[in-house]
Amino acid sequence: IKATSASVRWQAIHTSSMGPTRILSGARRGVTIGMPRADFSSSSPDLSPVTSRSASPATAVARITLSSGSGDSSTVDDPASTADLADATLGLMDQLGIERAHVIGRSMGGAIAQHMALKAPDRLQSVAMAASFARLDPVGAQVITNLQQLLRWRPNWAEWAPHAVFLFVSPAFFNENPDLIARITELVGDESRDMTSYDHLATACLEHDTLDRLGEIQAPTLVMGGRLDPICSMTAQNWMMEALPNAELEVFENSSHFFLMEEAEKALATIKDWLAKNTP
Repeated sequence: IKATSASVRWQAIHTSSMGPTRILSGARRGVTIGMPRADFSSSSPDLSPVTSRSASPATAVARITLSSGSGDSSTVDDPASTADLADATLGLMDQLGIERAHVIGRSMGGAIAQHMALKAPDRLQSVAMAASFARLDPVGAQVITNLQQLLRWRPNWAEWAPHAVFLFVSPAFFNENPDLIARITELVGDESRDMTSYDHLATACLEHDTLDRLGEIQAPTLVMGGRLDPICSMTAQNWMMEALPNAELEVFENSSHFFLMEEAEKALATIKDWLAKNTP
């Protein structure tokens, strides 16, 4: 399924790394946006459909991975902003027949979700952001810049991966899970990933700044952050909390950017509770 917006062409891939993906009929649907290579079947939560407490149809979270340049996704050959990607995601919802949804965005996906909430507020039942940002703080911007420059200097994913992976998890998790870290490094170092797409999307993250507009977002918003995350730091999470008018904060004290993996049970419980609370 493809959605076109500006010069961006996305292909939605239904994956099974967080359990079976399915779209149920009903008034409420859910869309998750994030980087598939951050999800691992042995440690990521199974985000099963959440049933409403009322008599209304079940709420399904349809896991739609939008990650250009990875797997079978189409590439981003030209520069694209997070606003462009929000238009593409809304277009995808149109093609899937999803009128209104809970939107869950991880990392850059949360930045895209912000633009979705600003562009089409009537289409979002709620927003949940995991390890995301409205504006990168100086440390986060430096990390993204360093990783982007490293790939430009040495265009080799396998060499790039070890410089990146230790930034994604806490020191304790890195030290205590060598086999899983090796798997993550291998996946992140997959040479089939498109480097041009990565470069454009890294630039989109560096340029993303909706902080001054977050006050316009009226949808209930869940902000989730890892205490040890150097990319989407607690500074960035606190900036969002100060600006959002209707938000809750959940901090994963022992984790970094991949807290969905590091504290999977807590993450699953948090998201399930959030969807149940915000589904009529």
